[in-house]
Amino acid sequence: MKTKLKGRIITPVRIIENGEITFEEGKLIYVGTRKNDDAFYECTDFGDGYISPGFIDIHVHGGGGYDFMDGTEEAFLKTAALHQSHGTTSMLATTLTCPDEELFAIFDVFGKIKEKKTVSCLAGLHLEGPYFSAAQKGAQDERYIKAPEKEHYEIILAKGGKYIKRWSIAPELDGAMELGKILAARGILPSMGHSDAEYETALEAYENGYTHLTHFYSGMSTIKRKGGFRHLGLIESGYMIDDLTVEIIADGCHLPPPLLKYIYKAKGADKVALVTDALRGAGTASSAMILGSLSSGYEVIIEDGVAKLPDRSAFAGSIATCDRLVRNMIRYADAPVTDAVKMMTATPAKIARFENKGILRAGFDADIAVFDDDINIKAVYIGGSCVYA
Repeated sequence: MKTKLKGRIITPVRIIENGEITFEEGKLIYVGTRKNDDAFYECTDFGDGYISPGFIDIHVHGGGGYDFMDGTEEAFLKTAALHQSHGTTSMLATTLTCPDEELFAIFDVFGKIKEKKTVSCLAGLHLEGPYFSAAQKGAQDERYIKAPEKEHYEIILAKGGKYIKRWSIAPELDGAMELGKILAARGILPSMGHSDAEYETALEAYENGYTHLTHFYSGMSTIKRKGGFRHLGLIESGYMIDDLTVEIIADGCHLPPPLLKYIYKAKGADKVALVTDALRGAGTASSAMILGSLSSGYEVIIEDGVAKLPDRSAFAGSIATCDRLVRNMIRYADAPVTDAVKMMTATPAKIARFENKGILRAGFDADIAVFDDDINIKAVYIGGSCVYA
């Protein structure tokens, strides 16, 4: 039977009051104002609740006490379940800089999960490393950082290329430009991250396929002086190169509220994606956790709503969920709910090249999040099936 949901419908440009959506066999068939044909549908009326596209997180490491770097099916399933309960319907499971053996094990586990079709929200993998600048490593393990050599990345692509949707790389490294072209040609998103690049290098990288910036402001260069002259860094490049998209960790900690407002004002909702960058501590009450895999990671602390290195010298990652990000953009950046949702749905879908996702539109996937005025999740549907209520 066809399914109908009633409520306030969020589109990229407006809110349809007293609206409804209908779907069948995993696809939306109607989005608009209410009709008087309930007898033909299985109906749920959410009253004045918002009905939104499901959230799309293109940078997430873990949650619920698990991390994708654990390399187990349980870790993937539990992480996915935690984030689904907070509105996420598509995600890119993100790795960390690690030994090749750990990375290849993750490819194997992800492949088994995709074969079983047990978790529909796992859209692919995002490799964060190992081709990074040591100067901008953040919490990445410097022992495994290296430059992109063809013999190395060809092995990675051979083993996991069909699962990799995105790869974060420091473009100033020898070999990075060639790798960017190869990835772009294969439909994999090359993204600039953990980089000490200057503007001229960022511009060249953009021309070689790097169209996105990983966690804007975090792990990237800014203006520096050389002989008295100022040289622009990757942060300034994000504003100077109009077509570059950026992602922000809008947990209210990584970027202070005035900066969230400034980025949104300067780049606009069509160029800004919200990401959790969540670690295993997301959705838990833990005060400490292991960053990376349980076998080779290290302990970091959790306080003030964020993960920190043990010496508190830097953040180690986020413990946010997508609903928190949307709430913060409304609260701190003065974004209307339509734009806050767009940055968590349509924009990341476009960046990651997810087809038929991110918008409530006839013919698109019935991936849906329902929430109240405070962005508290009430129900989540993936492919038309309720996965949380």
